[in-house]
Amino acid sequence: MTFALKPHPNFPGVEGPVVICVMDGVGIGRRDDSDAVWLARTPNLDRIFTQSPTRELVAHGTGVGMPGDDDMGNSEVGHNAIGAGRIFDQGAKLVGNAIESGSMFAGPVWQEATARVRETGEPLHFIGLLSDGNVHSHIDHLFAMLRRCNEEGVEKVRIHALLDGRDVPETSALEYVDALEAELAELSDRAAREYCIASGGGRMFVTMDRYGADWDMVARGWRTHVQGEGRRFTSTRAAVQTLRDEEKGIGDQYLPEFVIEDENGQPVGPIRDGAAVVFFNFRGDRGLEISQAFEDDDFEHFDRGVVPDVLYAGMMQYDGDLMIPKKFLVDPPAIERTLGEYLVHNDVPLLAISETQKFGHVTYFWNGNRSGQFDATREKYIEIPSDDVPFNERPAMKAVEITDSILSELATGRYEHVRLNYANGDMVGHTGDLAASIAAVETVDEQVGRLAQTVEQMKGALVITADHGNADCMFELDKKTGEPKRDSSGRPVPKTSHTLNAVPFSIDAPGHAVALKPGMPEANLGNIAATLLQLHGLQAPEDYLPSLMQESGG
Repeated sequence: MTFALKPHPNFPGVEGPVVICVMDGVGIGRRDDSDAVWLARTPNLDRIFTQSPTRELVAHGTGVGMPGDDDMGNSEVGHNAIGAGRIFDQGAKLVGNAIESGSMFAGPVWQEATARVRETGEPLHFIGLLSDGNVHSHIDHLFAMLRRCNEEGVEKVRIHALLDGRDVPETSALEYVDALEAELAELSDRAAREYCIASGGGRMFVTMDRYGADWDMVARGWRTHVQGEGRRFTSTRAAVQTLRDEEKGIGDQYLPEFVIEDENGQPVGPIRDGAAVVFFNFRGDRGLEISQAFEDDDFEHFDRGVVPDVLYAGMMQYDGDLMIPKKFLVDPPAIERTLGEYLVHNDVPLLAISETQKFGHVTYFWNGNRSGQFDATREKYIEIPSDDVPFNERPAMKAVEITDSILSELATGRYEHVRLNYANGDMVGHTGDLAASIAAVETVDEQVGRLAQTVEQMKGALVITADHGNADCMFELDKKTGEPKRDSSGRPVPKTSHTLNAVPFSIDAPGHAVALKPGMPEANLGNIAATLLQLHGLQAPEDYLPSLMQESGG
Protein backbone atom coordinates (compact mmCIF):
# COMPACT_ATOMS: atom_id res chain seq x y z
CA MET A 1 0.00 0.00 0.00
CA THR A 2 1.34 3.40 -0.93
CA PHE A 3 0.64 6.46 1.19
CA ALA A 4 2.34 8.99 -1.05
CA LEU A 5 0.06 11.96 -1.78
CA LYS A 6 0.35 14.28 -4.75
CA PRO A 7 0.76 18.03 -4.27
CA HIS A 8 -2.54 19.83 -4.51
CA PRO A 9 -2.85 21.12 -8.11
CA ASN A 10 -4.30 24.53 -7.22
CA PHE A 11 -3.42 25.30 -3.61
CA PRO A 12 0.22 25.27 -2.46
CA GLY A 13 -0.60 25.11 1.23
CA VAL A 14 -0.21 27.62 4.02
CA GLU A 15 3.26 28.66 5.13
CA GLY A 16 2.91 27.86 8.80
CA PRO A 17 1.35 25.05 10.84
CA VAL A 18 -2.17 23.72 10.33
CA VAL A 19 -3.93 23.50 13.71
CA ILE A 20 -7.27 21.68 14.02
CA CYS A 21 -9.13 22.62 17.22
CA VAL A 22 -12.08 20.46 18.29
CA MET A 23 -14.31 22.33 20.74
CA ASP A 24 -15.92 19.24 22.19
CA GLY A 25 -19.67 19.60 22.64
CA VAL A 26 -19.92 23.16 21.25
CA GLY A 27 -22.69 23.01 18.67
CA ILE A 28 -24.98 25.58 17.09
CA GLY A 29 -28.11 25.96 19.20
CA ARG A 30 -31.33 27.97 19.23
CA ARG A 31 -29.73 31.16 20.55
CA ASP A 32 -32.04 31.37 23.52
CA ASP A 33 -31.88 30.80 27.27
CA SER A 34 -31.26 27.07 26.74
CA ASP A 35 -28.07 27.70 24.75
CA ALA A 36 -24.93 28.03 26.89
CA VAL A 37 -22.83 28.62 23.77
CA TRP A 38 -24.95 31.63 22.77
CA LEU A 39 -25.19 32.91 26.36
CA ALA A 40 -21.41 32.79 26.79
CA ARG A 41 -19.23 35.80 26.05
CA THR A 42 -17.16 34.63 23.07
CA PRO A 43 -15.42 37.62 21.43
CA ASN A 44 -12.72 35.51 19.78
CA LEU A 45 -15.08 33.00 18.21
CA ASP A 46 -17.45 35.81 17.20
CA ARG A 47 -14.62 37.60 15.41
CA ILE A 48 -13.35 34.47 13.67
CA PHE A 49 -16.80 33.28 12.60
CA THR A 50 -17.56 36.74 11.24
CA GLN A 51 -14.28 37.45 9.46
CA SER A 52 -13.12 33.98 8.34
CA PRO A 53 -14.71 31.42 6.00
CA THR A 54 -17.31 29.67 8.17
CA ARG A 55 -20.12 27.16 7.71
CA GLU A 56 -22.07 24.44 9.51
CA LEU A 57 -21.39 20.69 9.42
CA VAL A 58 -23.60 17.67 10.15
CA ALA A 59 -22.36 15.87 13.28
CA HIS A 60 -25.11 13.36 14.03
CA GLY A 61 -27.17 10.54 12.53
CA THR A 62 -26.31 8.91 9.24
CA GLY A 63 -23.91 11.78 8.57
CA VAL A 64 -21.49 10.19 11.05
CA GLY A 65 -22.42 6.52 10.58
CA MET A 66 -25.25 6.18 13.11
CA PRO A 67 -28.36 4.12 12.26
CA GLY A 68 -30.78 7.02 11.79
CA ASP A 69 -30.95 10.79 11.83
CA ASP A 70 -32.61 10.82 15.24
CA ASP A 71 -29.39 9.41 16.71
CA MET A 72 -27.05 11.83 18.45
CA GLY A 73 -23.46 12.06 17.41
CA ASN A 74 -20.81 11.46 20.04
CA SER A 75 -17.13 12.00 20.56
CA GLU A 76 -16.15 8.53 19.40
CA VAL A 77 -17.85 8.63 16.02
CA GLY A 78 -17.07 12.32 15.60
CA HIS A 79 -13.34 11.83 15.96
CA ASN A 80 -13.49 8.67 13.83
CA ALA A 81 -15.07 10.71 11.05
CA ILE A 82 -12.67 13.64 11.32
CA GLY A 83 -9.64 11.38 11.35
CA ALA A 84 -10.82 8.93 8.69
CA GLY A 85 -12.02 11.39 6.06
CA ARG A 86 -14.87 8.99 5.31
CA ILE A 87 -17.99 7.80 7.11
CA PHE A 88 -18.08 4.24 8.41
CA ASP A 89 -21.04 2.38 9.89
CA GLN A 90 -20.58 2.72 13.64
CA GLY A 91 -21.15 0.51 16.66
CA ALA A 92 -24.90 0.96 17.07
CA LYS A 93 -25.59 0.26 13.43
CA LEU A 94 -23.19 -2.67 13.25
CA VAL A 95 -24.71 -4.30 16.32
CA GLY A 96 -28.26 -3.69 15.12
CA ASN A 97 -27.47 -5.27 11.77
CA ALA A 98 -25.76 -8.26 13.43
CA ILE A 99 -28.78 -8.86 15.65
CA GLU A 100 -31.29 -8.45 12.83
CA SER A 101 -29.41 -10.81 10.52
CA GLY A 102 -28.74 -13.31 13.30
CA SER A 103 -25.01 -13.29 12.58
CA MET A 104 -24.18 -12.28 16.14
CA PHE A 105 -26.01 -15.26 17.62
CA ALA A 106 -24.58 -17.63 15.03
CA GLY A 107 -21.06 -16.46 15.83
CA PRO A 108 -18.61 -18.59 17.80
CA VAL A 109 -18.38 -16.32 20.87
CA TRP A 110 -22.12 -16.22 21.53
CA GLN A 111 -22.35 -19.96 20.95
CA GLU A 112 -19.43 -20.59 23.29
CA ALA A 113 -20.90 -18.38 26.02
CA THR A 114 -24.34 -19.97 25.97
CA ALA A 115 -22.93 -23.49 25.77
CA ARG A 116 -20.71 -22.81 28.76
CA VAL A 117 -23.52 -21.73 31.08
CA ARG A 118 -25.81 -24.53 29.94
CA GLU A 119 -23.04 -26.93 30.94
CA THR A 120 -22.06 -25.33 34.26
CA GLY A 121 -25.45 -24.11 35.43
CA GLU A 122 -24.02 -20.70 36.26
CA PRO A 123 -25.76 -17.57 34.96
CA LEU A 124 -24.91 -15.64 31.85
CA HIS A 125 -24.15 -12.14 33.16
CA PHE A 126 -24.74 -8.94 31.19
CA ILE A 127 -23.00 -5.74 32.30
CA GLY A 128 -23.67 -2.45 30.54
CA LEU A 129 -25.36 0.90 30.25
CA LEU A 130 -29.12 0.60 30.61
CA SER A 131 -30.65 3.20 28.29
CA ASP A 132 -31.58 3.92 24.70
CA GLY A 133 -29.09 6.77 24.36
CA ASN A 134 -27.41 4.79 21.56
CA VAL A 135 -24.05 6.34 22.37
CA HIS A 136 -22.53 3.50 24.39
CA SER A 137 -25.35 0.95 24.27
CA HIS A 138 -29.01 0.41 23.51
CA ILE A 139 -31.53 -1.36 25.72
CA ASP A 140 -33.03 -3.05 22.65
CA HIS A 141 -29.75 -4.89 22.10
CA LEU A 142 -29.97 -6.24 25.66
CA PHE A 143 -33.59 -7.29 25.16
CA ALA A 144 -32.67 -9.14 21.97
CA MET A 145 -29.92 -11.05 23.80
CA LEU A 146 -32.21 -11.91 26.72
CA ARG A 147 -34.83 -13.33 24.35
CA ARG A 148 -32.17 -15.30 22.53
CA CYS A 149 -30.90 -16.70 25.83
CA ASN A 150 -34.40 -17.97 26.52
CA GLU A 151 -34.70 -19.51 23.04
CA GLU A 152 -31.37 -21.28 23.47
CA GLY A 153 -32.17 -22.79 26.85
CA VAL A 154 -30.09 -20.56 29.10
CA GLU A 155 -31.75 -21.02 32.49
CA LYS A 156 -30.12 -18.23 34.52
CA VAL A 157 -29.34 -14.66 33.53
CA ARG A 158 -28.13 -11.76 35.68
CA ILE A 159 -28.07 -8.09 34.67
CA HIS A 160 -25.63 -5.59 36.16
CA ALA A 161 -27.28 -2.32 35.21
CA LEU A 162 -25.27 0.88 34.82
CA LEU A 163 -27.65 3.81 35.03
CA ASP A 164 -27.32 6.57 32.46
CA GLY A 165 -28.73 10.06 33.02
CA ARG A 166 -26.08 11.45 30.69
CA ASP A 167 -27.02 10.43 27.14
CA VAL A 168 -30.68 10.49 28.20
CA PRO A 169 -32.61 12.72 30.66
CA GLU A 170 -30.75 12.89 33.95
CA THR A 171 -33.40 11.18 36.10
CA SER A 172 -34.93 8.76 33.60
CA ALA A 173 -33.41 5.55 35.00
CA LEU A 174 -36.66 4.07 36.29
CA GLU A 175 -38.19 4.15 32.80
CA TYR A 176 -35.50 1.72 31.66
CA VAL A 177 -35.47 -0.26 34.89
CA ASP A 178 -39.24 -0.81 34.70
CA ALA A 179 -39.05 -1.84 31.05
CA LEU A 180 -36.26 -4.30 31.85
CA GLU A 181 -38.05 -5.70 34.90
CA ALA A 182 -41.16 -6.31 32.80
CA GLU A 183 -39.13 -8.16 30.18
CA LEU A 184 -37.34 -10.23 32.81
CA ALA A 185 -40.61 -11.09 34.56
CA GLU A 186 -42.11 -12.34 31.31
CA LEU A 187 -39.09 -14.51 30.57
CA SER A 188 -38.84 -15.80 34.15
CA ASP A 189 -42.49 -16.92 34.09
CA ARG A 190 -41.44 -19.75 31.83
CA ALA A 191 -40.27 -23.09 33.19
CA ALA A 192 -36.68 -23.26 34.46
CA ARG A 193 -35.93 -19.58 33.85
CA GLU A 194 -34.41 -17.26 36.44
CA TYR A 195 -33.63 -13.89 34.88
CA CYS A 196 -33.11 -10.85 37.14
CA ILE A 197 -31.11 -7.70 37.88
CA ALA A 198 -28.21 -8.38 40.24
CA SER A 199 -26.45 -5.05 40.80
CA GLY A 200 -26.00 -1.56 39.47
CA GLY A 201 -25.02 2.05 39.99
CA GLY A 202 -24.51 5.29 38.14
CA ARG A 203 -22.23 5.20 35.10
CA MET A 204 -20.01 8.00 36.44
CA PHE A 205 -19.63 6.28 39.82
CA VAL A 206 -19.12 2.62 38.96
CA THR A 207 -17.42 0.64 36.19
CA MET A 208 -17.41 3.04 33.22
CA ASP A 209 -14.18 4.97 33.74
CA ARG A 210 -12.04 5.76 30.70
CA TYR A 211 -8.42 6.58 29.93
CA GLY A 212 -7.33 5.53 33.42
CA ALA A 213 -8.80 8.71 34.92
CA ASP A 214 -10.33 6.99 37.99
CA TRP A 215 -9.65 3.30 38.50
CA ASP A 216 -11.60 3.48 41.77
CA MET A 217 -14.76 3.59 39.63
CA VAL A 218 -13.81 0.25 38.12
CA ALA A 219 -12.85 -1.17 41.51
CA ARG A 220 -16.30 -0.26 42.85
CA GLY A 221 -17.86 -1.95 39.85
CA TRP A 222 -15.77 -5.07 40.36
CA ARG A 223 -16.75 -5.36 44.01
CA THR A 224 -20.40 -4.75 43.16
CA HIS A 225 -20.87 -6.89 40.06
CA VAL A 226 -18.36 -9.66 40.65
CA GLN A 227 -18.15 -10.01 44.42
CA GLY A 228 -21.69 -8.94 45.28
CA GLU A 229 -20.43 -6.43 47.82
CA GLY A 230 -22.39 -3.26 48.45
CA ARG A 231 -25.51 -1.86 49.96
CA ARG A 232 -28.36 -4.31 49.46
CA PHE A 233 -31.88 -3.69 48.26
CA THR A 234 -34.82 -5.90 47.45
CA SER A 235 -35.26 -4.36 44.00
CA THR A 236 -33.58 -1.96 41.60
CA ARG A 237 -36.52 0.44 41.81
CA ALA A 238 -36.18 0.54 45.60
CA ALA A 239 -32.44 1.18 45.25
CA VAL A 240 -32.89 4.08 42.85
CA GLN A 241 -35.69 5.70 44.83
CA THR A 242 -33.87 5.36 48.15
CA LEU A 243 -30.58 6.72 46.84
CA ARG A 244 -32.37 9.68 45.22
CA ASP A 245 -34.25 10.43 48.45
CA GLU A 246 -31.02 10.39 50.44
CA GLU A 247 -29.24 12.87 48.15
CA LYS A 248 -31.73 15.33 46.75
CA GLY A 249 -31.00 16.46 43.20
CA ILE A 250 -28.54 13.68 42.36
CA GLY A 251 -28.53 12.61 38.71
CA ASP A 252 -28.70 8.97 37.72
CA GLN A 253 -25.13 8.97 36.41
CA TYR A 254 -23.79 9.61 39.94
CA LEU A 255 -25.93 7.16 41.93
CA PRO A 256 -23.86 4.95 44.29
CA GLU A 257 -23.46 1.25 43.71
CA PHE A 258 -26.09 -1.22 44.93
CA VAL A 259 -26.62 -4.99 45.12
CA ILE A 260 -29.94 -6.82 44.82
CA GLU A 261 -30.58 -9.47 47.47
CA ASP A 262 -32.61 -12.67 47.37
CA GLU A 263 -35.28 -13.74 49.84
CA ASN A 264 -32.54 -14.86 52.24
CA GLY A 265 -30.79 -11.50 52.17
CA GLN A 266 -27.91 -12.77 50.03
CA PRO A 267 -26.61 -11.20 46.79
CA VAL A 268 -28.63 -12.59 43.92
CA GLY A 269 -25.88 -12.52 41.33
CA PRO A 270 -22.17 -12.53 42.21
CA ILE A 271 -20.03 -13.74 39.32
CA ARG A 272 -18.52 -17.18 40.02
CA ASP A 273 -16.41 -19.79 38.30
CA GLY A 274 -18.15 -21.28 35.28
CA ALA A 275 -20.14 -18.17 34.39
CA ALA A 276 -20.06 -16.22 31.14
CA VAL A 277 -19.97 -12.42 31.13
CA VAL A 278 -20.93 -10.09 28.28
CA PHE A 279 -20.18 -6.38 28.53
CA PHE A 280 -22.88 -5.14 26.18
CA ASN A 281 -21.68 -1.59 25.48
CA PHE A 282 -20.60 -1.22 21.87
CA ARG A 283 -18.53 1.94 22.33
CA GLY A 284 -14.97 1.27 23.35
CA ASP A 285 -13.59 4.00 25.59
CA ARG A 286 -15.58 3.11 28.72
CA GLY A 287 -15.37 -0.64 28.14
CA LEU A 288 -11.60 -1.04 28.15
CA GLU A 289 -10.86 -0.92 31.87
CA ILE A 290 -13.52 -3.37 33.09
CA SER A 291 -12.40 -5.69 30.27
CA GLN A 292 -8.82 -5.51 31.50
CA ALA A 293 -10.00 -6.29 35.03
CA PHE A 294 -11.61 -9.50 33.78
CA GLU A 295 -8.85 -10.54 31.40
CA ASP A 296 -5.41 -9.33 32.47
CA ASP A 297 -3.21 -11.80 34.33
CA ASP A 298 -0.80 -9.04 35.34
CA PHE A 299 -3.25 -6.49 36.77
CA GLU A 300 -2.04 -3.78 39.14
CA HIS A 301 -4.78 -1.16 39.26
CA PHE A 302 -6.65 -2.56 42.28
CA ASP A 303 -6.91 -5.75 44.31
CA ARG A 304 -9.39 -7.99 42.55
CA GLY A 305 -9.25 -10.71 45.19
CA VAL A 306 -9.98 -14.14 43.75
CA VAL A 307 -10.66 -13.69 40.03
CA PRO A 308 -13.45 -16.01 38.88
CA ASP A 309 -12.86 -18.34 35.96
CA VAL A 310 -15.35 -16.99 33.42
CA LEU A 311 -15.76 -16.61 29.70
CA TYR A 312 -15.63 -12.85 29.16
CA ALA A 313 -16.70 -11.08 25.96
CA GLY A 314 -17.38 -7.55 24.84
CA MET A 315 -20.13 -6.51 22.49
CA MET A 316 -17.25 -5.39 20.26
CA GLN A 317 -13.48 -5.42 20.48
CA TYR A 318 -12.69 -2.10 22.09
CA ASP A 319 -9.01 -1.96 21.12
CA GLY A 320 -7.89 -3.94 18.09
CA ASP A 321 -4.17 -3.33 18.67
CA LEU A 322 -4.16 -4.37 22.31
CA MET A 323 -6.77 -7.09 21.62
CA ILE A 324 -9.11 -5.92 24.38
CA PRO A 325 -11.21 -7.92 24.94
CA LYS A 326 -9.96 -11.13 23.41
CA LYS A 327 -13.49 -12.35 22.67
CA PHE A 328 -16.26 -10.16 21.22
CA LEU A 329 -19.63 -10.57 19.55
CA VAL A 330 -19.55 -8.05 16.68
CA ASP A 331 -16.62 -6.89 14.58
CA PRO A 332 -15.87 -3.15 14.94
CA PRO A 333 -15.61 -0.91 11.88
CA ALA A 334 -12.39 -1.50 9.97
CA ILE A 335 -10.99 2.02 9.63
CA GLU A 336 -7.66 2.30 7.85
CA ARG A 337 -5.63 4.94 5.97
CA THR A 338 -6.51 7.71 8.37
CA LEU A 339 -5.38 11.32 8.13
CA GLY A 340 -2.63 10.87 10.69
CA GLU A 341 -1.18 7.91 8.86
CA TYR A 342 -1.11 9.82 5.59
CA LEU A 343 0.54 12.83 7.21
CA VAL A 344 3.42 10.94 8.77
CA HIS A 345 4.03 8.99 5.55
CA ASN A 346 4.24 12.30 3.73
CA ASP A 347 6.77 13.64 6.22
CA VAL A 348 4.42 16.03 8.03
CA PRO A 349 5.42 16.06 11.73
CA LEU A 350 2.35 16.22 13.95
CA LEU A 351 1.33 16.86 17.53
CA ALA A 352 -1.83 15.48 19.20
CA ILE A 353 -2.85 16.87 22.57
CA SER A 354 -5.73 16.95 25.04
CA GLU A 355 -6.41 16.32 28.68
CA THR A 356 -7.10 12.83 29.96
CA GLN A 357 -10.87 12.98 29.41
CA LYS A 358 -10.43 13.39 25.64
CA PHE A 359 -6.88 12.20 25.08
CA GLY A 360 -8.02 8.94 23.50
CA HIS A 361 -10.22 10.88 21.11
CA VAL A 362 -7.34 12.80 19.51
CA THR A 363 -5.24 9.61 19.42
CA TYR A 364 -7.10 6.27 19.47
CA PHE A 365 -10.39 7.33 17.85
CA TRP A 366 -8.76 9.83 15.48
CA ASN A 367 -6.49 7.04 14.27
CA GLY A 368 -9.38 4.70 13.44
CA ASN A 369 -9.59 2.87 16.80
CA ARG A 370 -5.88 2.20 16.80
CA SER A 371 -3.62 2.52 19.82
CA GLY A 372 -0.12 3.90 19.63
CA GLN A 373 1.64 6.00 17.05
CA PHE A 374 2.17 5.34 13.37
CA ASP A 375 5.68 6.80 13.46
CA ALA A 376 7.17 7.92 16.77
CA THR A 377 9.83 9.96 14.95
CA ARG A 378 7.18 12.18 13.36
CA GLU A 379 4.45 12.15 16.03
CA LYS A 380 4.20 13.41 19.57
CA TYR A 381 1.19 12.72 21.79
CA ILE A 382 0.72 14.80 24.95
CA GLU A 383 -1.79 13.97 27.67
CA ILE A 384 -2.55 16.65 30.27
CA PRO A 385 -3.90 14.86 33.40
CA SER A 386 -7.52 15.82 34.10
CA ASP A 387 -8.64 16.94 37.54
CA ASP A 388 -10.47 14.33 39.59
CA VAL A 389 -13.33 16.65 40.59
CA PRO A 390 -16.86 17.25 39.27
CA PHE A 391 -16.42 19.14 36.03
CA ASN A 392 -18.90 21.88 36.91
CA GLU A 393 -16.76 22.75 39.93
CA ARG A 394 -13.81 23.57 37.67
CA PRO A 395 -15.31 24.37 34.26
CA ALA A 396 -11.96 25.62 32.96
CA MET A 397 -10.73 22.02 33.25
CA LYS A 398 -7.26 21.86 31.63
CA ALA A 399 -7.86 24.13 28.65
CA VAL A 400 -5.25 26.67 29.73
CA GLU A 401 -2.62 23.98 30.25
CA ILE A 402 -3.40 22.47 26.84
CA THR A 403 -2.87 25.83 25.16
CA ASP A 404 0.31 26.50 27.13
CA SER A 405 1.72 23.18 25.96
CA ILE A 406 0.73 23.75 22.33
CA LEU A 407 2.29 27.20 22.22
CA SER A 408 5.47 25.82 23.74
CA GLU A 409 5.63 23.01 21.18
CA LEU A 410 4.87 25.34 18.25
CA ALA A 411 7.72 27.59 19.35
CA THR A 412 10.16 24.76 18.60
CA GLY A 413 9.20 24.91 14.91
CA ARG A 414 9.08 21.13 14.92
CA TYR A 415 5.39 20.54 14.10
CA GLU A 416 3.52 21.31 10.90
CA HIS A 417 0.22 19.80 12.04
CA VAL A 418 -1.47 20.01 15.45
CA ARG A 419 -4.74 18.43 16.55
CA LEU A 420 -6.29 19.23 19.91
CA ASN A 421 -9.49 18.85 21.88
CA TYR A 422 -10.89 21.21 24.48
CA ALA A 423 -13.19 18.97 26.53
CA ASN A 424 -15.04 21.72 28.40
CA GLY A 425 -18.25 22.11 26.38
CA ASP A 426 -18.93 18.38 26.54
CA MET A 427 -17.79 17.32 29.98
CA VAL A 428 -19.28 20.34 31.76
CA GLY A 429 -22.36 20.23 29.54
CA HIS A 430 -22.98 16.66 30.72
CA THR A 431 -23.43 17.93 34.29
CA GLY A 432 -26.52 19.91 33.30
CA ASP A 433 -25.14 22.99 35.07
CA LEU A 434 -25.99 25.97 32.86
CA ALA A 435 -23.83 28.55 34.63
CA ALA A 436 -20.82 26.23 34.64
CA SER A 437 -21.36 25.38 30.97
CA ILE A 438 -21.37 29.08 30.08
CA ALA A 439 -18.08 29.46 31.95
CA ALA A 440 -16.72 26.39 30.14
CA VAL A 441 -17.49 27.86 26.72
CA GLU A 442 -15.96 31.18 27.73
CA THR A 443 -12.78 29.36 28.74
CA VAL A 444 -12.62 27.68 25.33
CA ASP A 445 -13.10 31.04 23.62
CA GLU A 446 -10.20 32.55 25.55
CA GLN A 447 -7.92 29.70 24.55
CA VAL A 448 -9.00 29.83 20.91
CA GLY A 449 -8.02 33.49 20.97
CA ARG A 450 -4.54 32.62 22.21
CA LEU A 451 -4.16 29.93 19.55
CA ALA A 452 -5.40 32.19 16.76
CA GLN A 453 -2.89 34.91 17.60
CA THR A 454 0.07 32.54 17.54
CA VAL A 455 -1.02 30.66 14.42
CA GLU A 456 -1.50 33.94 12.57
CA GLN A 457 1.97 35.10 13.59
CA MET A 458 3.36 31.83 12.21
CA LYS A 459 1.40 32.30 8.94
CA GLY A 460 -0.53 29.12 9.51
CA ALA A 461 -4.19 28.09 9.55
CA LEU A 462 -6.40 27.50 12.58
CA VAL A 463 -9.35 25.22 11.79
CA ILE A 464 -12.12 25.36 14.38
CA THR A 465 -14.93 22.82 14.68
CA ALA A 466 -16.71 20.49 17.11
CA ASP A 467 -17.40 16.77 17.20
CA HIS A 468 -21.06 17.11 18.25
CA GLY A 469 -23.37 19.41 20.18
CA ASN A 470 -23.96 19.46 23.94
CA ALA A 471 -23.61 22.83 25.67
CA ASP A 472 -25.73 24.37 22.90
CA CYS A 473 -28.88 22.98 24.56
CA MET A 474 -28.96 22.72 28.35
CA PHE A 475 -32.73 22.21 28.80
CA GLU A 476 -34.88 19.22 27.93
CA LEU A 477 -37.27 20.39 25.21
CA ASP A 478 -40.81 19.18 24.61
CA LYS A 479 -40.82 17.51 21.19
CA LYS A 480 -44.29 18.81 20.36
CA THR A 481 -44.03 22.43 21.51
CA GLY A 482 -40.29 22.98 21.38
CA GLU A 483 -40.51 24.66 24.76
CA PRO A 484 -38.40 23.65 27.79
CA LYS A 485 -39.85 20.93 30.00
CA ARG A 486 -40.31 22.11 33.58
CA ASP A 487 -40.15 20.37 36.94
CA SER A 488 -42.72 20.66 39.73
CA SER A 489 -41.18 23.98 40.78
CA GLY A 490 -41.49 25.42 37.30
CA ARG A 491 -37.75 25.31 36.58
CA PRO A 492 -36.45 24.01 33.24
CA VAL A 493 -35.40 20.37 33.39
CA PRO A 494 -31.62 20.19 32.76
CA LYS A 495 -30.44 18.36 29.66
CA THR A 496 -27.26 16.36 30.10
CA SER A 497 -27.07 14.59 26.75
CA HIS A 498 -25.68 15.49 23.34
CA THR A 499 -27.78 17.35 20.80
CA LEU A 500 -28.74 16.82 17.16
CA ASN A 501 -27.48 20.28 16.25
CA ALA A 502 -24.96 21.07 13.54
CA VAL A 503 -21.49 22.20 14.55
CA PRO A 504 -19.41 25.15 13.35
CA PHE A 505 -16.52 24.88 10.93
CA SER A 506 -14.19 27.79 10.26
CA ILE A 507 -10.72 28.32 8.76
CA ASP A 508 -8.85 31.25 10.27
CA ALA A 509 -5.89 31.81 7.96
CA PRO A 510 -5.21 35.55 7.58
CA GLY A 511 -2.94 36.32 4.65
CA HIS A 512 -3.95 33.20 2.72
CA ALA A 513 -6.49 33.01 -0.10
CA VAL A 514 -8.87 30.57 1.59
CA ALA A 515 -12.56 30.28 0.68
CA LEU A 516 -15.19 27.58 1.19
CA LYS A 517 -17.19 25.92 -1.56
CA PRO A 518 -20.80 27.10 -1.76
CA GLY A 519 -23.59 24.64 -1.10
CA MET A 520 -22.71 21.12 0.10
CA PRO A 521 -25.69 20.99 2.51
CA GLU A 522 -24.90 17.41 3.55
CA ALA A 523 -21.25 18.14 4.39
CA ASN A 524 -20.22 16.45 7.61
CA LEU A 525 -17.23 15.85 9.83
CA GLY A 526 -15.80 13.43 7.28
CA ASN A 527 -15.10 16.34 4.90
CA ILE A 528 -12.59 17.86 7.31
CA ALA A 529 -9.66 15.52 6.57
CA ALA A 530 -9.43 16.41 2.88
CA THR A 531 -9.70 20.08 3.84
CA LEU A 532 -6.77 19.76 6.23
CA LEU A 533 -4.70 18.00 3.57
CA GLN A 534 -5.46 20.82 1.13
CA LEU A 535 -4.29 23.36 3.71
CA HIS A 536 -1.02 21.39 3.77
CA GLY A 537 -0.88 21.61 -0.03
CA LEU A 538 -1.66 17.93 -0.48
CA GLN A 539 -4.30 16.22 -2.61
CA ALA A 540 -6.56 13.90 -0.63
CA PRO A 541 -6.98 10.21 -1.54
CA GLU A 542 -9.72 9.62 -4.11
CA ASP A 543 -12.08 7.90 -1.69
CA TYR A 544 -11.93 10.65 0.95
CA LEU A 545 -14.94 12.93 1.16
CA PRO A 546 -14.20 16.14 -0.76
CA SER A 547 -12.52 19.18 0.76
CA LEU A 548 -14.71 22.00 1.95
CA MET A 549 -12.34 24.54 0.38
CA GLN A 550 -12.56 25.89 -3.12
CA GLU A 551 -9.93 24.34 -5.36
CA SER A 552 -7.98 27.56 -5.83
CA GLY A 553 -8.33 28.52 -2.21
CA GLY A 554 -10.32 31.62 -3.12
